[in-house]
Amino acid sequence: MRPSKFLAALALCAASTLHAETVDRMLLSRGGVVLEVSAPASGIVRIRMGRGKLPEDASWAVPSATRAARLPLKITRNGETVQVGATDIGARIDLRTLRADVLDGGGKLLLADLSGRSALSSEGSFRLRGRMSGDDHIFGLGDKTGTFDRKGGVYTMWNSDTYKFTQATDPLYKTIPFFMAVSDRGQAYGLFFDNTWRSNFDFGKTERGVLSISGVGGPVDYYVMAGPAPKDVLRQYAHLTGSAPLMPQWALGFQQSKWSYKSDAEVRAVAQRLRSERLPSDLIYMDIDYQDRSRPFTVNRAAFPDVRKLAGDLRGQGIRLVLITDPHIAKAPGEGYAAYDSGAAQDVFLKLPGGQYYSGDVWPGAAVFPDFSRAQARRWWGELYTGFLGDGVAGFWNDMNEPSIFNVPTRTMPLDVLHRIESDDFAPRSASHAEMHNVYGQLNSRATYEGLTRLQPDARPFVLTRATYAGGQRYAATWTGDNVSSWQHLKMGVQQLLNLGLSGFSNAGNDVGGYAGERPSPELLTRWFQLGAFMPLFRAHAETGRPDQEPWVGDEPHVEIRRRFISERYRLMPYLYAAAEENSRSGIPLLRPVFLNFPSVLANGDRLGGSEDQFMVGSDLLVAPSPTLESPGDYNVELPGKGWYDYWTGQRLDGKSQLVRPDIAQLPVYVRPGAIIPKQPLVQSTAFVPEGRLELHVYPGTDCHGDIYADDGISMAYQRGSFLRQRIRCEESPSGLKLLFEQREGSWKPWWTGLALYVHGWTADEPPKAVLLPDMAGGAVEISR
Repeated sequence: MRPSKFLAALALCAASTLHAETVDRMLLSRGGVVLEVSAPASGIVRIRMGRGKLPEDASWAVPSATRAARLPLKITRNGETVQVGATDIGARIDLRTLRADVLDGGGKLLLADLSGRSALSSEGSFRLRGRMSGDDHIFGLGDKTGTFDRKGGVYTMWNSDTYKFTQATDPLYKTIPFFMAVSDRGQAYGLFFDNTWRSNFDFGKTERGVLSISGVGGPVDYYVMAGPAPKDVLRQYAHLTGSAPLMPQWALGFQQSKWSYKSDAEVRAVAQRLRSERLPSDLIYMDIDYQDRSRPFTVNRAAFPDVRKLAGDLRGQGIRLVLITDPHIAKAPGEGYAAYDSGAAQDVFLKLPGGQYYSGDVWPGAAVFPDFSRAQARRWWGELYTGFLGDGVAGFWNDMNEPSIFNVPTRTMPLDVLHRIESDDFAPRSASHAEMHNVYGQLNSRATYEGLTRLQPDARPFVLTRATYAGGQRYAATWTGDNVSSWQHLKMGVQQLLNLGLSGFSNAGNDVGGYAGERPSPELLTRWFQLGAFMPLFRAHAETGRPDQEPWVGDEPHVEIRRRFISERYRLMPYLYAAAEENSRSGIPLLRPVFLNFPSVLANGDRLGGSEDQFMVGSDLLVAPSPTLESPGDYNVELPGKGWYDYWTGQRLDGKSQLVRPDIAQLPVYVRPGAIIPKQPLVQSTAFVPEGRLELHVYPGTDCHGDIYADDGISMAYQRGSFLRQRIRCEESPSGLKLLFEQREGSWKPWWTGLALYVHGWTADEPPKAVLLPDMAGGAVEISR
């Protein structure tokens, strides 16, 4: 719908009379600056600004259909301000300066005084400023380190290879220019600034109480999400940039990796050791040493004579194979290197302004790089996986894709390298690497994901990427990069994963045990395995040249503790898989800060009401490691409310505060009162079907419910209705418990032969007894005390 003449002239009219009109977007112009306001969905407002004209309406993060959808706007003029209202969101624009206040649906101020005309310079740079509320806490921005609450910090958006990063290192591997502000009262809003150029976010460090977003170029194009609850903001952000697809279930299993297992025999020995030690596992990764001279899409046949047989034999043990495939293609003309020859024939590599290929040194030496901003280049890249998929390889790992370049001070390619954008709804044009750098890793993983879906349309792809941009969760899981074996990194990694989950990337992990540095102590390695067992991705990984740190390394007491926690993850697989499926639909992450489930805790106590040290897995499990992992002493866990249960004993706990005396064999885990948690018999791999009954562990309390979700775990059949989803509720009375089974959704026939019901907390001195039930498709069951 075109704006009316009244609206187009609105900024020039000095009359103070009240006008009102309804359109689907509003355009204003003042002093050579054009501003547009629209509402792509309920609770979301989009504001774009440009000098002379609006920036191109295109995005690598927000799909065109999402941007094209516009809700009706009610426009009201009063003097020198114009108010824009849409469903559950609004904005107030000063007609003289084009400054904007963003309001919620009730007219309450969310973000004040966002600078208008003054934000844009004549040279193309920008600095957007706004006033923040004094009690707001800031979360998001992906895998940034520093403090968990971003307030008071400055952060740079520039994807960087940061080996052995520290608490003070910035920038890191990813650019996710989205944050969520949460007040002490638990009310939240979010802001996504859709700009791939290098930029900076300043949350009141330079100017107290002032948010500043600045950059050297690119569009001023941002979205504000009105919440009002933190989960509402995440749903709104997922509406814009998408939620992660449902991963294959085996990706939730334990993953073993190293740079590198250097031969077929070594990989087989790792798999055999995992099985002989009864350490449940689903994946083994092969790093660059499986390749011929570190060249992607090749195999060193002397060390790995038959990848197909290796992959097949591992499958027989319930273990899948994942291969690394970095984006640097060895510059090897005339040497029979198929990846280079086919790419050169299709002219898909990045070039310098003079027209010659850009070449940079990486693992294979001189290398060229695909231009993933072209659909043709992404399709060429995807076809390179044909042979590996035919050999039975299950997934792929895109590393070094910031992109990382050796032997240059910047550790990346020059900013004048040219990309040729030919994709999506962008106008075909040349773009500098300064514009495309931060999205290069996202487009690399997109090319991999799209290729796998074309080659195996009914199999769920598994792609792991190191660098990415907002929206990259639609294509790949991620990890936090080259961490260090230290207590600081163990604790810091949890906060990185929580903020990644609050930035759209629920499918994330860190290298268990630490990738670099000194060998971890037995205590550090054991603690890392304990916490890793509750992370979304559970991958152990370490660099070459270090002593082994696989889970079987060390004294038997430590090995047994690690085995117990890995096994507990597999027993919890029905609960974890249901949470992963929820994330695929809603964008609510599997790993959550406590305030996401209980927003009011931010107003209680210090350290953000426990959110800096504790975390939740799904809706119902709260994990509470020591706040001083490296030197543990007794500590108190403050639970959000009363009536929680000890996960390991099933006993109901008195009060909100729990005293913990640290024990290396234990990790405090608590269960929400009112939870129903499904568990399964132990298996050594998700490839093996559990035998017997599905366990339902009931922890009576208010709002008592739980969810079951199941499908075949590997195919896309769930999108065609071949799944099982069921909600179970419970009602407690003095005489007993009523369990209500809502009607099942989907056609999937589950593996279990019935249900084993465990009711916790009825007696403090006896373990719960199993009540065997038929496989309930609907109805109610009453159980007496």
